[in-house]
Amino acid sequence: MVLKILVLHGINLNMFGKRDPAQYGTVTLDEINHKLVAQGQTLGAHVDCFQTNHEGELCERIHQAFHDQVDAVVINAGAWTHYSYGIRDALAILKCPIIEVHMSNIHAREEFRHHSVFADIVKGQICGLGAESYVQGLRAAVDAAQMSA
Repeated sequence: MVLKILVLHGINLNMFGKRDPAQYGTVTLDEINHKLVAQGQTLGAHVDCFQTNHEGELCERIHQAFHDQVDAVVINAGAWTHYSYGIRDALAILKCPIIEVHMSNIHAREEFRHHSVFADIVKGQICGLGAESYVQGLRAAVDAAQMSA
């Protein structure tokens, strides 16, 4: 059985490679997505990636993931991580494992970034490893999905 893994990218993450290279490096979102799709194939998973700068669109994609019965979700919601109760409530609808990822170490940045409104509903959080945070998040999502199957 091929696992269905959804990777969600939130606000401003389409600007990876251009935005604040000191925090995020120079890797682009397309490069991250290609790496995740390839890694997914190695792990026996189909990876679908989605990015939006519109909060409602992200909620709609999460609702679709519920109907599609995805096996796990990896999410980097960007700044929405710290205040979007709407996205948090949409994620809470899911019955699958959710892994939160961040390229930068959110705990070593501005105070407002230290808190995640998703923390109590996600299986785990990986941050501070650059693009590798996504790869580790995907591995954790696949492991969690296999354990809950």
